[in-house]
Amino acid sequence: MRHDLRGGFGMSLRIDRRLALGTLAAGLAAPALARTPFVIDGAGRQVPIPASVGRVFPAGPPAAILLYTLAPDLLIGWPRANRPEEREFLLPEVGSRPEVGRITGRGNTANLELVLALRPDLILDSGSTRRTFAELADRVQGQTGIPYALLDGRFDAIPGSYITLGQLTGFERRAKLLSDWAEETMKTLLSRTETVPQERRPRVYYARGPRGLETGLAGSINVETVEFLGAVNVARDAMGGGLASVSLEQVLAWNPEVIITIDQTFAATVRSDPAWRGVKAVADGRVHLSPKIPFGWVDFPPSVNRLAGLWWLAKILYPALVSEDIRTLTRDFHTLFYHVTPTEAQIDRVLAGRD
Repeated sequence: MRHDLRGGFGMSLRIDRRLALGTLAAGLAAPALARTPFVIDGAGRQVPIPASVGRVFPAGPPAAILLYTLAPDLLIGWPRANRPEEREFLLPEVGSRPEVGRITGRGNTANLELVLALRPDLILDSGSTRRTFAELADRVQGQTGIPYALLDGRFDAIPGSYITLGQLTGFERRAKLLSDWAEETMKTLLSRTETVPQERRPRVYYARGPRGLETGLAGSINVETVEFLGAVNVARDAMGGGLASVSLEQVLAWNPEVIITIDQTFAATVRSDPAWRGVKAVADGRVHLSPKIPFGWVDFPPSVNRLAGLWWLAKILYPALVSEDIRTLTRDFHTLFYHVTPTEAQIDRVLAGRD
């Protein structure tokens, strides 16, 4: 089902100044930046609004998903080519667009020459707005003449990021629609979960990897939605931030009541593994495999796909407070954000957490 779209992180880019100047001289540069108005992006930078936007280069996966949900036709390509099982849930002509690499994040592969050759009107990033990323954006924008917007990738910043991207691309009405949906979802679920006394909030362990021994520490973007819902991340007191490897002995000491995982192998074997039987979540049968096609519902990658996951997590963590049907929510989310309405069989596959 197609809709009227105007209606209803390692972080380095291999920039060679001589290459940039030569390419600009050859006429491959995007429109100049000497026009107004501009928007203020997530890092507080002034980003000129292009005269017209027909092609957008996504700096990384979160940006690609954000742009696809708003205006898929603008997406030049994907940081990583989608697999067949992912393309099945996306617009065929867009989901199959080529791999163009990435400017930011682990394994950045797109150099300046490639970006310029694709002739984008806008470069879009979504994620950390720390100084290093802002300086990268300034450097690329200054050398290429291509507006480079850095949007705040935090979960609670999604509504505002939609509004900014709508202003940059001319899709203000649809941006408002998606922003409102995101904001209403957050407000609705917060209003329910905030009523739960602290001592009754579920203790959650987020398990990654085939052995389930990688997790997100307090404040990590990987567990942002778990913490957003007020659940207790059992790894909250561990040192550092981001992802970390832990021991089984540590998990046993934490003794979580719920385990959320994105790994099929771990989900399939943990219940029969005698080493894990002492964990309350395993003993009680509360190990849940997160949906992940076309994009993960918890953190893989951490973009607007997590909005669907927020409902799924809320139903798992607070079943008495969330009566909405997850199948209906899944169908509606896919239709509105991914521009394709899944079949009942496809919804089964999504909710099973399989590829």
